[in-house]
Amino acid sequence: MNVYLTFDIEVWCNGWTELDARFPAAFERYVYGRSAAGDYALPKTLEIMARHGVHGVFFVEPLFAARFGVEHLATIVALIQDAGQEVQLHLHPEWTDEIRPVVFPDKPFKRQHLCFYDLDEQTALIRLGMELLDQAGAAPLTAFRAGSFAANADTLIAVERCGLRFDASLNMNYPISGSDLRAEFDFYQPRRRDGLTLLPMTTFRDGFGRLRHAQVGACSVAELQQAMEDSAARRHPCFTILSHNFEMLRAGSSRPDPVVAGRFEKLCRHLGSNRELLPTAGLASPAALDVTAGPGELSRCGALATARRYAGQAVRRLWH
Repeated sequence: MNVYLTFDIEVWCNGWTELDARFPAAFERYVYGRSAAGDYALPKTLEIMARHGVHGVFFVEPLFAARFGVEHLATIVALIQDAGQEVQLHLHPEWTDEIRPVVFPDKPFKRQHLCFYDLDEQTALIRLGMELLDQAGAAPLTAFRAGSFAANADTLIAVERCGLRFDASLNMNYPISGSDLRAEFDFYQPRRRDGLTLLPMTTFRDGFGRLRHAQVGACSVAELQQAMEDSAARRHPCFTILSHNFEMLRAGSSRPDPVVAGRFEKLCRHLGSNRELLPTAGLASPAALDVTAGPGELSRCGALATARRYAGQAVRRLWH
């Protein structure tokens, strides 16, 4: 069973006013996360992964670079690729009306989610994102993820139109995700749809029976370990985990979040020590994902593993 350790890589200015003045500090925080303890954004993420020999898929958001310059995007791409990791495409169309000249002159206002755009607009945005990443030195792209998982049926058509082979935009835990696709199929396991392979976020049942998606900042290590091992036992084709470049930082600062940083270190150590059972894989290969396995039941973890998450959350509140 492949494990897809995926990251959404984004830069935000914490508001839409005074963007040019705010950008330098925002870039430093979101890309480097510099602090007295070290650089806990992308550099620390890549360092931990290298130490344990695990592979990741970094979905990089490029539209900000159409406002501030491709050289900043090139810095992100180089950090990731120089570490031997994989760059793919992520889009947050909130940036669209901040680009000069605006991308859609007839609609020069903010539309937050990709599903708020029609098919031709989505296709144009995906192509723009691909062009920006190409200019920044990214290797040829094969996969896409919509920001906030806000994809719809048009998104899948647009992704395929643009020559990409994988879409990782669907998440059953986000009501906005694939709202017009849910009557057709659920998003619990990967599948083929037309010429596209769909790689949804993994959803499992926690120790209290609740549905939860597999995110580093939102699950305990024990929950992720047990859910992965249960998925492997159920012969699921893969297990997809989410993180972000800023997930090991405390909210609103560049100071490390020791709970999440420790959690990520333990997760990578576990994956590195169990690579035969749980190999970390990428999406650059045409045959990267086998979808022939049956969907089966959702994986589960134990109540103690979920209790540890609540304990970790309590500790984080104290530290914050």
